[in-house]
Amino acid sequence: MAEATSVASSLAAVPLFSGLSAEEVRLLSARFVRRHFSAGELLLSEGDPCRGLYIIDSGKLRIFKSSASGREQVLAEEGPGSSVAELPVFDGGPYPASVSAVEDSRIIFISRQDLRAFCLEHPEVALKMLAVVGARLRRLVGIIEELSFTTVRQRLVAALVRLAQTAGRKTPQGLEFDLPGTHQEIAHQLGTVRELVSRNLMRLQAEGLVHVSARSIVVPDLPALSALLEGNP
Repeated sequence: MAEATSVASSLAAVPLFSGLSAEEVRLLSARFVRRHFSAGELLLSEGDPCRGLYIIDSGKLRIFKSSASGREQVLAEEGPGSSVAELPVFDGGPYPASVSAVEDSRIIFISRQDLRAFCLEHPEVALKMLAVVGARLRRLVGIIEELSFTTVRQRLVAALVRLAQTAGRKTPQGLEFDLPGTHQEIAHQLGTVRELVSRNLMRLQAEGLVHVSARSIVVPDLPALSALLEGNP
C-alpha cells in the first residue's frame, strides 16, 4: 500500500499524466513497478523487443545509438519526470536505441500491454505521449542536420559557446566552466571520436580562443569564439 501511494505521488508530478484526476492516477499507479539502476547500468538495448515504458523518478538516463565499430552517438539525456521508449509502445517494433543510467536512478516501469489498455480508456494520455514523440523527433532531425552539415570543430565550438553562456562563471581571465564529462563522453555527444575532440580543443587553445586546464575551460572572449560559428571552420 505504501509502495502504491509512493508511485502515485511520483506519477502525479509527471507531465504525461498531469490531466488525470487523483483517482485515475491511483488506478494507474497500480500497474507500475519501481526499478533501481546503478550508474552505467543498461536498461535496454537497441533491437530488444519492447517490454514497456520507463519513467524517470530520480536520476538521469542517456539514450544513445552504437555503431558496429563501437562508436556512440548520444541522442538525449533525460531527467526526472521524463519518459523513455514511447514510440515502440505504440508501433510494436523493437527499441530503436539503447538506454543506460548516467547516475544511480529510480525508474517507474509499466508494461506495454497495461499502458496501451490505459490509453484506450484515457486518450489524452496517448496524445501527450504523441507530443513527446514529436518533440524527440524534432531533436533527432536537429542532430542529423548537425552531423550532416557541420564539422567536428563547429559542433565543439557550438557546445563550448552554450556552456559558457549557461554555466560560465565570470573571472578576470574570462568565462570559466567545467566540461560536463570526459573527452570521450563529449565525443559521444558530438558524434565523433575522443582524439578529434582533444585535437580541436588544443587547436582552439593555440588560437587563444580557450584556455584548457584538465576539465576546466576558460573562454577569454566569447564573441570571438561565437564568431567561428558564423564563418568558415
